[in-house]
Amino acid sequence: MKILVIAPHRDDELLGVGGTLLKRKAQGDQVTVCIVTAAISPGGDEEIRILEEEMGKAHRHCGIDKAVRLPFESVILETYPRADLNQALLDVILEEKPEEVYIPFWGDIQVDHRVTTDAAMVVLRAKYNHPVKRIYAYETLSETGINLPNAENTFIPNVFVDISDYLEDKIKALDYYQSQMHPFPDLRSLEAVEALARLRGATVNVKAAEAFMLVREIK
Repeated sequence: MKILVIAPHRDDELLGVGGTLLKRKAQGDQVTVCIVTAAISPGGDEEIRILEEEMGKAHRHCGIDKAVRLPFESVILETYPRADLNQALLDVILEEKPEEVYIPFWGDIQVDHRVTTDAAMVVLRAKYNHPVKRIYAYETLSETGINLPNAENTFIPNVFVDISDYLEDKIKALDYYQSQMHPFPDLRSLEAVEALARLRGATVNVKAAEAFMLVREIK
């Protein structure tokens, strides 16, 4: 199976889907990650260099097959013409032809996440000649669950992936993102990642899990 994770920023792919990607690779699936804001960073070229190095190490650890980098800048993604972002994501979909796609949760507080999700849903409409069978929304620590409290912004998972055998490797992969992870009790810490995985796992009586919202499934 061909899997695509659409991530607004480097590290979102592992925070939200890292354990699932490790599990899928162990099952022989092909995994591609699309980083939407890969071109420019508020920290300049040096920050991009560091993030690229960290991402390379993390992806090699996970066995991720391919990383696609889109030419947009983080923090100001909403300033780009919608047509440009939509077309860039559509090009990825048509090139990679994924059967399963993971996108950020639309209620995340970070605007880059919401803009990415809106664009993804435009190009994932069941009108193009591509075989996407399932779409899942993933949660991202420090972005999901801290927006204004209302029904639209509430992450309500209905799919759980048992990552009991892969949590340790997910933690190791995220540890490569030294510039992005912070000491506990910061939400974006290794301890918080493990705590969330244990909580999601306990919800379905396994040792660790990642949780998703099923957006669409075509059988």
